[in-house]
Amino acid sequence: MPQSLKLGIPAGSLQEATGELFRRAGYKITFNSRSYFPTIDDDEIECMLIRAQEMARYVQDGVLDAGLTGHDWIMENGSDVHEVAELVFSKVSRKPVRWVLCVPESSPIQHVKDLEGKRIATEAVGLTERYLARHGVRAKVEFSWGATEVKPPKLADAIVEVTETGSSLRANQLRILDEVLTSTPRFIANHASYADTWKRQKIDDIVLMLRGAMAAEGKVGLMMNVPRERLSQVLSLLPALQQPTVSSLADEKWVDVNTILNESIVRNIIPRLKAAGARGIVEYALTKIIE
Repeated sequence: MPQSLKLGIPAGSLQEATGELFRRAGYKITFNSRSYFPTIDDDEIECMLIRAQEMARYVQDGVLDAGLTGHDWIMENGSDVHEVAELVFSKVSRKPVRWVLCVPESSPIQHVKDLEGKRIATEAVGLTERYLARHGVRAKVEFSWGATEVKPPKLADAIVEVTETGSSLRANQLRILDEVLTSTPRFIANHASYADTWKRQKIDDIVLMLRGAMAAEGKVGLMMNVPRERLSQVLSLLPALQQPTVSSLADEKWVDVNTILNESIVRNIIPRLKAAGARGIVEYALTKIIE
């Protein structure tokens, strides 16, 4: 019987971003609104949609061999898993998400110490209780099933909520008192699964391709023919991940130059390259960069 890797895909806000990352890495994941088992064009992988909040627990227990979830949920659950890689991507930005302690703008509370005996609503009860314990504060921490931002001041004195941009907090007239935790997505594995030679290689291969796809985001390749006598001038215009590749052509008076650069500067740099003597300039898309 052929081996397979049981892989957890985070349901919810990271689902589409995860599917897109896998697509750019060379894996086609197809989601069906009526199924928790997405299909993938790799017969050696079995996918399952799991809420990020629960992912680490199922990976720890061996229900899944590997999965993607946030560092915050690993910490919240206290899960014993192997963190294979940090994958900094999200539905909004490349910045880590932040769990922050917030109170209404009109609240007299100015410091975490002022929360002694108060009521705090959050989805991350464990994180919040450990944070309060570090500050020597005793407060009532209640699990929030959602819409946490609207609970102060009537249902809670403060909240601990996750944010990427802070726009929702501002819209609900909340101010941040402190940062509880920063979090980025992690590719995690079950310890026994990662000790298995076949599964470890499969996991490492997936992570390599995912990292390659992330590295290529916002980058393009540029190749051109350059007169040898103008080469130093052209090279001085080229920012690159590494030194540009310079290859000889049949005509010894010309060389081929190939490089990688940020897509955002292409429109400004191509006219300068042409003015410096480059010809046959070709821009091409990149899907992966493997370091």
